[in-house]
Amino acid sequence: MTQDLLVHAVFIAYAVLMLVTFGTVLTWVERKQAAVMSDRIGANRAYIRIPYTQIKLVWLGLFHGIADGIKMLVKEDFKPRTYDTYAYAVAPWVVFTPVLLVFGVVPFGGLLDPGRLFPTLADWFGGRTYPMQIAKLDAGLLIVFAFSGLTIIGSMLAGWASANKFSLLGGLRAGSQMISYELVMGLTVLGLILIFGTVDLDAMVRQQSGVTLGFLPAWGVIYQPFAALLFLTAAIAENKRIPFDLPEAESELIAGYYTEYSAMKMGLFMFAEFIEIAIVGALFTTLFLGGYNLPYMNDQGFSWPGGGTWALSHGAVVVTQVVVFLVKVLLLCSFQILIRWTLPRFRYDQVLAFAWKFLLPLALANLTLTAVLVWLLQPGSR
Repeated sequence: MTQDLLVHAVFIAYAVLMLVTFGTVLTWVERKQAAVMSDRIGANRAYIRIPYTQIKLVWLGLFHGIADGIKMLVKEDFKPRTYDTYAYAVAPWVVFTPVLLVFGVVPFGGLLDPGRLFPTLADWFGGRTYPMQIAKLDAGLLIVFAFSGLTIIGSMLAGWASANKFSLLGGLRAGSQMISYELVMGLTVLGLILIFGTVDLDAMVRQQSGVTLGFLPAWGVIYQPFAALLFLTAAIAENKRIPFDLPEAESELIAGYYTEYSAMKMGLFMFAEFIEIAIVGALFTTLFLGGYNLPYMNDQGFSWPGGGTWALSHGAVVVTQVVVFLVKVLLLCSFQILIRWTLPRFRYDQVLAFAWKFLLPLALANLTLTAVLVWLLQPGSR
């Protein structure tokens, strides 16, 4: 139907705009936050001059991201001799595209009723409602892991096709590291699947809008605090960020698997990394922090412990949910950048040992304990 196509086109445009904005702004946040942590000024040279005046808009260096994008677009697109020209050209897109597709199943708001939001269009929409999610799939969490696994292929493809020993070594490192930590991520979310009984991300968020133990918000982090810590650690490693950036390791491998890339091809690799920071924040928010809702909030307003309610208009609920989701994601992005500028880089053997000898046993132990507790708390289990 025309109405459905319009609403989903708006959702897709919003998602792409949001992710591209996050990818651009986070380049500035990383510089500025690193400067604050190091007691420096940070990026403050790029500016836009108001025409016919001497007024320069610096805005705390916010225009550095725009300058970086222009630089990437106008740089020479160097094309080295490769093992496979097609594989070399397609590898950046195999890394970049799945990062965007992952967000397609992430709910960024509750139930949208366009007729209530815009009363003049009520007759046209005919009472249709839409979950604020591009693709509402029952297997949402499985889609996340399916798409995120494709980036492993892109990284290894880029390293092999570049015909460069440093790139090849970086691709091998990326593949083994990402596969190792993807397994840990999968095991950590299995506990949530046992508790919520679904892999539908929107259904998980709706179950987190209630309370547990009478007063605590029923967020995933309350049910699975240890799994939340394991998931965030594995997700940072999956994104190949310090202290897990061994696939790049500029002091050893120049730039790792994208050493032979320049111009916008290299820009796609770097842009995908920053967008993935936002994706990690969005997934952690959805799985462990109640998604788009504040504590005790649902699509009608707030339901306080003890039975009290605070009803909100549909428009207020929609705006609040979208803003809350963005704020949670931004805070988690800032936390990941904090980690990046705090901890030193591991050695490569330490990275893999940390995954297989430390995180994996802990994830298995957490899953086993969760399964036992879920079974014991089921009615009639004994």
